[in-house]
Amino acid sequence: MKIGDKVRFVSEVGGGIVSGFQGKNNEYVLVQDQDGFDIPMLQKDVVVIDTDDYNIAKVDTMGFKKKQNKPAAPVAEEPVDIADKPITFKAKPLERREGERLNAHLGFVPQNLKEITSTKFDAYLVNDCNYYFSYVYACAEGNSWRVRQQGEIEPNTKLFLEEFDRSSLNDIERVSIQLIAYKKEKNYLLKPVTDVQIRVDVVKFYKLHTFQPSIFFEDPALVYDIIRDDKPVRQVFVQAQDIQEALLKKNDKPQQQPARNEVQKSLGGHGLVKKGIIEVDLHIGSLLDDTTGMDNKDMLEHQLKAFKETMDAYRKRTGTKIVFIHGKGDGVLRQSLLRELKAKYKGCVWQDASFKEYGFGATMVIIK
Repeated sequence: MKIGDKVRFVSEVGGGIVSGFQGKNNEYVLVQDQDGFDIPMLQKDVVVIDTDDYNIAKVDTMGFKKKQNKPAAPVAEEPVDIADKPITFKAKPLERREGERLNAHLGFVPQNLKEITSTKFDAYLVNDCNYYFSYVYACAEGNSWRVRQQGEIEPNTKLFLEEFDRSSLNDIERVSIQLIAYKKEKNYLLKPVTDVQIRVDVVKFYKLHTFQPSIFFEDPALVYDIIRDDKPVRQVFVQAQDIQEALLKKNDKPQQQPARNEVQKSLGGHGLVKKGIIEVDLHIGSLLDDTTGMDNKDMLEHQLKAFKETMDAYRKRTGTKIVFIHGKGDGVLRQSLLRELKAKYKGCVWQDASFKEYGFGATMVIIK
């Protein structure tokens, strides 16, 4: 602290310019206020807020101003409080000893677990490692993808992605997470780019026990792994045991079979009810006895007509499960069904039907 410094008082409002010092060890500082009065203050009760050897008028130890070659700058009416200055320091992200392996997760948290049938949900990206991630969060639309969120997430943090309700569940049935890992201002080991697709089971969002406690969220959540210990998680949608059983059943057909299936009732010539599930076979051979003169477009229109008639018949019967058997083929019929569901039956949910029962060629719709 020297003569000419601009100071403010620590324990009370006010301040000014240092004009001199008093006491045996200069423990008192004379502060000249706006009115020209010298106020004696202990040095420990005064803090310097500005030093300008050119624009602040010098004051000698006797209290007389010295002449300056440059005009003195006006003193601010209210000294600037250090606490009001913007904070430019940013702490470095914390790192964990076990955080050098990549770990990331996708979490879904209900906003009100007590009202699971009507609550909205929050989606989070969890970064559980010492690396930054540049991420892209996208959803499937037919054979293409649409970005829902993109950006950067810091190490050992979770990031809110979006809020959605039940009407949007079918939009996130298939999501893609792409991650690029790196560190800032330090050396790091190069990690492969992560590209994972997750099949979200939308039916789980209607079940209370789906959401479980986790170390990442205060509330119960549904958590999908994206990458664990540097290994991207690849979802297996069909179990090897199911494939083996299906192949054995296909190659080991009994020579004698019952003349009729166990059918509870018939549905307008299109569907059958078996074990509480409505089955509708959309193969054109099951719908029509003769397709002479029909091209692919005509056949598709007839198949969609059968689909719409079934959906309209059960649209108001909550909880009804309908399996539409469309076959694998080139996927045209399945994509047409999905477009109809998204456009006209948003209150329903759908998923691939049981592989064990139907293979790859069936879709189950649940009326909600």
